[in-house]
Amino acid sequence: MSVFASLVEQLADLLRPLFGLSAAAAAIIAFTALVRLLVHPLSRAAARGQKARAALQPRIAELRRKHGKNPEKLQKAVMELHAEEKVSPLSGCLPSLLQLPAFFLLYHLFSSGSIGGEPNALLTHQLLDAPLGGRWADALADGGAFGGAGVVYLGLFAVVAVVAYFSYRLSRRMTEAATAGAGADPQAPGAAAMGEVMKVMPFMSFFILVTVAVVPLAAALYVVTSTTWSVIERSVLYR
Repeated sequence: MSVFASLVEQLADLLRPLFGLSAAAAAIIAFTALVRLLVHPLSRAAARGQKARAALQPRIAELRRKHGKNPEKLQKAVMELHAEEKVSPLSGCLPSLLQLPAFFLLYHLFSSGSIGGEPNALLTHQLLDAPLGGRWADALADGGAFGGAGVVYLGLFAVVAVVAYFSYRLSRRMTEAATAGAGADPQAPGAAAMGEVMKVMPFMSFFILVTVAVVPLAAALYVVTSTTWSVIERSVLYR
């Protein structure tokens, strides 16, 4: 914790000539971008895996027609097909899982009053008028929704809303591609999976909004930056 806090402080010092009192917030955004760059090769691999799975949908649809009355045999045949083509159904989960430690690190770093027995100096940093260790409830108690800190959160909520809209459109486009790749069979496994993704997308957007509202602002910045990166990255990799 103390080592990471020192790194954030040093990066903030480098960025202070450009961002002034919001240098630590800029450092967190830069840190988030670095994390996403590190996992980008895995994201590319996940995209290749998704395209490979989409290419398999006509064959999976054929297996479904052949073994539709025998679920166990169908599942075994689909697993054998994935193994034969060296396609992992879970490859898309790894990039998201690897980002969780960075989020929890920022959460604890900006939730702790002291680090290494010393007062946590990072809690003195702000994004405009909003303390990086504060939460939306603190902003509402100190000036209300349209106060200095409240406006920062309104800006973050607006970014999340825009990103959620484009993420929904992207997921819809991917669903249509999966359905087409499955021979227009809406019951095909790939199409069904993408259909389930479409159903939960509005709830995912709500989950992101809740997360931004309840975690320290520093962690909220990480979530918003990473989510925005994800949508841009997916739009490029899955085009």
